Amino acid sequence: MVLQEFGLLLISILTAAAGQFLLKLGALKLGRASFDNAFSHVFSILVTPELLLGLTMYGLSAVLYILLLTRVKLSVLGPAVSIGYVFSVLMGYFFFKEMITFRHLMGLSLIACGVILVVKQ
Repeated sequence: MVLQEFGLLLISILTAAAGQFLLKLGALKLGRASFDNAFSHVFSILVTPELLLGLTMYGLSAVLYILLLTRVKLSVLGPAVSIGYVFSVLMGYFFFKEMITFRHLMGLSLIACGVILVVKQ
């Protein structure tokens, strides 16, 4: 993977992570879903700005990923995007006050090592 491809991969991952962040913000606005309010929640998704922007970010990330697939092997690209899990855990910790346990740290370390081994050819 050349530097230009790596940069595009990083932008795709960060765009997906931003989408996750916005979806979480929008989901918090909706409140807890249940069987009784599921229909109204689905309708509310269409009018909640954070959710719409989050879905847009996911769409942009998918477009970038497709562009990368024209240049990078799936066996490299597929595992490489899993580094986004690290960003998800960090956003959960810093923005939503979620705990990071030792088990989380070990799992994230394994993911990071795996990505390095797969991406480095």
